[in-house]
Parts: sequence; structure tokens; C-alpha cells
Amino acid sequence: MNKTELLKQIVGRLENDYKMLLMAAKSSHAAATHEDNIPDSKYETLALEASYIAQGQANRAQEIKMARQAYRTLSLQAFNPETPIRLTALVLLEDEAGKQRWVFLGPSAGGMKLMFEETEVMVITPDSPLGEQLIGLKADDAFELVSAAHSKEYEIIQVY
Repeated sequence: MNKTELLKQIVGRLENDYKMLLMAAKSSHAAATHEDNIPDSKYETLALEASYIAQGQANRAQEIKMARQAYRTLSLQAFNPETPIRLTALVLLEDEAGKQRWVFLGPSAGGMKLMFEETEVMVITPDSPLGEQLIGLKADDAFELVSAAHSKEYEIIQVY
């Protein structure tokens, strides 16, 4: 897999998400400050609710802006079977049932899923439970991911 193209796709997705959230925040701000939404009584809270929404969207847009910058300046590392997993690793995992999944270890935007080269890739961060488990492991290593609900065993098939 071409990690350079994957990185471009991640940055593009973050740029689109940022633009969308900025537009949504501006729309919510306009609703919060529109003259028709000025409350006539203490029970009319539409403007207040819209301002909370606008602030939340602006905060999320700022997070995405910071993530976008982190990915724009990210230096991709090359991995071989003997290289320990760290930031920028693209990892193929296989669970005990034989189901495979690709994960990309990035600095932020954990949970983002992308279709890349006809395969779903999930971005994870080193702070996530899966990211914490992967750091320092190598191809062919196995590990168990334990949560409150269940545990699952994985084998690292490939690392790019």
C-alpha cells in the first residue's frame, strides 16, 4: 500500500471536514444572533441553544484544523518485519476468527475510516487502547486486546 497516497487522502478528508464544520458553525452562529431568535421571555432558549451548538462546532473545527496541520507535517517512516511499530505504521491485523483489518497509526483523528485502494483503513492514535498495544510490536507478533466487555487476540500480519 502506498502510504503517501493514504496520507494525502487523510489530509483531504480533514480539509473537507474542517470546511463543513466551519460552515455549520457560521450557520449556527447566524441562528443564535438572528433578530427573530431574540427571546421574549426566559423560557425561549433557541438563541442560547444555537450559540452552544455554534461553539461546539467551532471547537471541533479547531481540533480538525490542528489534526490537519499535524498530518501535513508528518514524516512517513519505512517499516520492515524487524522494525518496531510506531507512528506512521500501516498495520494489517488478523483476529482469531481470521478477519483482517488495516490500521494506520497517526498523531490524531483516531476513529476516522477511509476506503483506500478498495480496502477500509482505520486511523488510530498511540493513545487508543489498540495503539497502546501495537507500539513496539513487530510483524508476526500476537497480542490480546482486553476491554470491559470482551477480549480479542490479534496477530500482526504486515507492517508498512
